[in-house]
Amino acid sequence: MEETEEKTIELEEGMECVQKGLNKLKIIIEGEPESFTSDEYVMLYTTIYNMCTQKAPHDYSEQLYDKYKEAVEDYIITIVLPSLNKKHDEFLLKELEKRWASHKLMVKWLLKFFRYLDKFFIKRAEVPALNEVGLSCFRDLVYHDVKGRVTDAVIALIDQEREGEKIDRVLLKNVIDLYIDMGKGRMDYYVNDFEEAMLRDSACHYSRKASTWIVEDSCPEYMLKAEECLQKERDRVSHYLHSSTETKLLEKMQNQVLITYTNQLLEKEDSGCRALLKDEKVEDLTRMYSLFHKIPKGIELVAEIFKQHVAAEGMVVVQQAADVANNKTESSGGSQEQDFVKKAFELHDKYMVYVKGCFADNSIFHKALKEAFEVFCNKSVAGSSTAELLASYCDNTLKKGGSEQLSDDVIEDTLDKVVKLVTYISDKDVFAEFYRKKLSRRLLFDRSANEEHERLILSKLKQQCGGQFTSKMEGMVTDLSLVKENQTHFQEYISNNPATNPGIDMTVTVLTTGFWPSYKSCDLNLPVEMAKGVESFKEFYQKKMKHRKLTWIFSLGQCNLNGKFEQKTIELILGTYQAAALLLFNASDKWSYSDMKTELNLADDDLVRVLASVSCAKYKILNKEPSGRTVSSTDHFEFNSQFTDKMRRIRVPLPPVDDRKKMVEEVGKDRRYAIDACLVRIMKAKKVLTHQQLILECVEQLSKMFKPDVKAIKKRIEDLITRDYLERDLENTNTYKYIA
Repeated sequence: MEETEEKTIELEEGMECVQKGLNKLKIIIEGEPESFTSDEYVMLYTTIYNMCTQKAPHDYSEQLYDKYKEAVEDYIITIVLPSLNKKHDEFLLKELEKRWASHKLMVKWLLKFFRYLDKFFIKRAEVPALNEVGLSCFRDLVYHDVKGRVTDAVIALIDQEREGEKIDRVLLKNVIDLYIDMGKGRMDYYVNDFEEAMLRDSACHYSRKASTWIVEDSCPEYMLKAEECLQKERDRVSHYLHSSTETKLLEKMQNQVLITYTNQLLEKEDSGCRALLKDEKVEDLTRMYSLFHKIPKGIELVAEIFKQHVAAEGMVVVQQAADVANNKTESSGGSQEQDFVKKAFELHDKYMVYVKGCFADNSIFHKALKEAFEVFCNKSVAGSSTAELLASYCDNTLKKGGSEQLSDDVIEDTLDKVVKLVTYISDKDVFAEFYRKKLSRRLLFDRSANEEHERLILSKLKQQCGGQFTSKMEGMVTDLSLVKENQTHFQEYISNNPATNPGIDMTVTVLTTGFWPSYKSCDLNLPVEMAKGVESFKEFYQKKMKHRKLTWIFSLGQCNLNGKFEQKTIELILGTYQAAALLLFNASDKWSYSDMKTELNLADDDLVRVLASVSCAKYKILNKEPSGRTVSSTDHFEFNSQFTDKMRRIRVPLPPVDDRKKMVEEVGKDRRYAIDACLVRIMKAKKVLTHQQLILECVEQLSKMFKPDVKAIKKRIEDLITRDYLERDLENTNTYKYIA
């Protein structure tokens, strides 16, 4: 076979063929109804291929590479730029969109023809790829020439849309994407040439809007517009701006619309935050939180107004309670604390709904609500502290025959609310003391409606305030739970020892001294029947508990006596003191005050209360001479055989004793012990502390139970120094040392 040698294509010949193809490509790109035939396409591709693969000196790869760039630049200079320079505003954007699409199409065709160059020559010559050359030509010749006008046109369109006009969002998207395409995915051109200018314009736009809204609109109207604009800006980002712009754009808008006018907006008269809270505008408050939680310190300002509003509402409740007490419009003293506590519950429930709903359960608003309640819950309410009123409310809820008959679920919910209010009280030890006193009455006089409820509130208090807070109360409940077991053992003892049987039914409640409130003890001269029972129990208990000492608190006892009157026999439910006094009349029908005092060995104040209860009150079991409503030491008393009542069983109450002063004194004494213990504990751990450090640590540790007075702490420090627990540093008298 005869070998045929391919003809070498000379540069001029080849370039002529290439130019012919490029000219036709321009016509096609400009939209003329022409296209490359298969032969033309193959001819152009083959020519370029052969010119690149010929051996030197006929390898024209470099010349073709330059020809590619020249072709792109020629098309831009002769066709693209003139067409763009004739257009303005939106027409410029449409033309740019069209020319960028044409440019990409042209480069796509050229890459097909110059494929060999892109595949082999680029790597060998270490020059930019053809696609990159095409982009660089458009960027250098077109983009840099028109970017200023294009940016202005884009921003103008965005402003038109903000004013309510309809615009071509697809056009905007394509033009804005061009900024990113120019950076080959990098955001430099987008940020520097478009985004910064657009953000400046947005700030100016919303500055103008906000300055008008703040004057013309109410707070809800203003917020509605702000919310709508925020949503529209997000919508713009999703449709034609880059996602990275969203945060910056919203920040610019919030700066102008919200941050600049925060105080004016929140404090607007008749429509600001306070007005919305007052008028219970839940939807507007929700919107306010939604807007302001996104700006620095925004919700803090809303939370502060919320706190002030709730505190003011609370003070109104306090004042209402004071007015009721002053006007004495209530029928009983008990309803005063009931009303105050119920209103406090209602207030807390109402604003907790706001916190969880309007304010998205945000911790800042929980704190604001807590601080607001601390303001008025630590005020004196008609002469009583909230701690006392809460203790009374609990007592009314948990005792038999309380003001309301509540279901178990309602009681549990009520106890939760009580415990929540207790956490707001600074003097929790006052609540503990009053609650313990009332708990003791419920337990000792069988007035507690449900032991499970008693344990339930103690568990809730323990969870909130710690084990030390409830340890004594839990001990009290435990003591009462052991009464039945003790009584069974006592009855067994009497059965086994008939000689010890007192002849009366007797139940003894054994209390642990440290758990229960302190009670006054006296050596009452008991009637024979009772005295024998006491001795029998002493013998029984000493055998059972050898190292424990019994102290009898007769003032807490209860007796059932049968009063034999002329008309009928009536069962009398009495206190031990009352029973002992009435049993004297079995020996004689008439007694003088002084003889009864000697016989019973009672103090004057106790005897006066006892005699007043049976001779001057509702049930006149004794006749007093001279008659009257008060008892004096010269009075004489006679059994009233004519006494009768429609009931066959009556409870004869003792006149109440106001032991509030004593309880407050007990709290003061306990606080002194607590301060002493705290100071010693701190100094034992630290060994050496300055005066200020010791005071601060002591206040911090004790504040969980009560708000310690600095003067009281100083006084206790001096006392501990006197008792050789602490000493002052000789060189620095402001420093204390622990004495081991």
